[in-house]
Amino acid sequence: MDKTLADDLQLALNIAKKANEQSMARFRALDLEITTKPDRSPVTDADKSVENIIREQLSKQRPNDSIIGEEFGTSGDSERVWIIDPIDGTANFLRGVPVWATLIGLRVDGEYVLGVVSAPAMHRTWWAAAGHGAFTEDVDSTVREINVSSVKNIADASFSFSSIELWQQSGQIENLLTISEQVWRTRAYGDFWSHMLVAEGVVDISAENDLKIYDWAALAPIVKEAGGIFRDQSGELNDQTSAVMASNGLLDADLAKLLA
Repeated sequence: MDKTLADDLQLALNIAKKANEQSMARFRALDLEITTKPDRSPVTDADKSVENIIREQLSKQRPNDSIIGEEFGTSGDSERVWIIDPIDGTANFLRGVPVWATLIGLRVDGEYVLGVVSAPAMHRTWWAAAGHGAFTEDVDSTVREINVSSVKNIADASFSFSSIELWQQSGQIENLLTISEQVWRTRAYGDFWSHMLVAEGVVDISAENDLKIYDWAALAPIVKEAGGIFRDQSGELNDQTSAVMASNGLLDADLAKLLA
């Protein structure tokens, strides 16, 4: 692995551990502060404090890099851009559901080269760096390389999505119903977890709508390095990508057709 990229990956993993300490200290806290953003999505004091920790560490270790974060926007104009979601799954977090994660991604010259997904309440971490595979740390702290599945037929596929409400709001509820009729199994694992399960090969396809760049930037390189395809439902990922899809690659065309 390129020394710089290896250092970047180790830095991201170290920062994720610091973020975990703060997020777990606030998880299920009786004095958790919850407010509503203009888009009516919830935000907690943990979202803000975790992002502050990540930004502080990046400012110290990578002062010339840019940052895009969910809570505090964009800073810097470098082609090395750290893209962070302090708590992906805030609605779960504030209700005490353990399915949430800190997402840290790195884009260099337009390429998404690194991703770390840390879900401390689930005792799980996933990570990848361009050209060097994807890995996960399991509940028992063992580390293993992960790969997507080899399922070839859509009728045999397991599909995971977000909420029915988001599909309805995005005008895709009919597509969701069509997919559910075509595949073997559907589950709404939601948020980051759907796509990490694709990377692990235990789910074959996933899709989600109404996202921002910080929701998926860390996920894309992990799915890719696991041998899959993570992309905009209409084509290539870009800063405005809102609707994403992930697959083992073998089912990319089938999923795209069902989403069209």
